[in-house]
Amino acid sequence: MNSIVVLCEGNICRSPMAEALLAKALPEVQVRSAGLGALIGRPADDTAVKLMQEEGIDIRSHRAVQVTRDLCMAADVVFVMDDEQRARVEGFYPQVRGRVFRIGRFINQDVPDPYRQPEAAFRSSLAVLKAGIAEWLPRIRQIQ
Repeated sequence: MNSIVVLCEGNICRSPMAEALLAKALPEVQVRSAGLGALIGRPADDTAVKLMQEEGIDIRSHRAVQVTRDLCMAADVVFVMDDEQRARVEGFYPQVRGRVFRIGRFINQDVPDPYRQPEAAFRSSLAVLKAGIAEWLPRIRQIQ
């Protein structure tokens, strides 16, 4: 496995946190994130930055980017936050079918969008991301 892309809606909350967690856990893998409706050029949400700092990860340099066909095609795996996003990605880019997975697949949970919500919502989303990633890591490491 060489490349992972993580998608959410705006690319300022969930996917930057997931990107940072995956990049820390898999330093040999290129991990990127983007948004299906990205707030292009915007930094990560302040609360996401704070929570990642608590994890010992600095995401202050993150800037939101829009998902592209090339980005998805170059990825070995594309992670999304829910099945609706998976369907959208596969609809936009049918060539990536079979490589798009819900990040909470093995814990049977979607990652709720904490955008414009209190810190508790961000913490809840982060907990789901961490649990989902924890289930994916052994599988990813097996195919490296």
